Amino acid sequence: MSASRWSLRNIYLYLVCLITLIMVIVGAAQAVRSAVELLYPDPGGTVAGKVPTDDKGKPLYSEEEWKRQQDAGKESQRRYAVLSLVSSLAFVFIAGPVYVYHWRKIEIEKAEPPKPAEPASA
Repeated sequence: MSASRWSLRNIYLYLVCLITLIMVIVGAAQAVRSAVELLYPDPGGTVAGKVPTDDKGKPLYSEEEWKRQQDAGKESQRRYAVLSLVSSLAFVFIAGPVYVYHWRKIEIEKAEPPKPAEPASA
């Protein structure tokens, strides 16, 4: 690549491509992680089916309240995973086209023959 190819505009194009490519990679990795969270949720910090008890062994919650709390926790976890997946996919679907657009600009400019330097007028 000749020295004339390293204009300020080309440096800008390469930097935008680098940043958006990193955004796409990070977004795709986070999307995969979020999809796995949806398919294989965390079982939670409590022992399933066991109601917590106080010092005397008396249950802190009724069975219905305990089940409601566990269901609410699962729904909250699912909601967080969906929001995380949508956020990650937004990275991919917004940064991806920006990357493609700028990379095509670079490719078009690489295909063009370099312009000869204009003679200095006195």
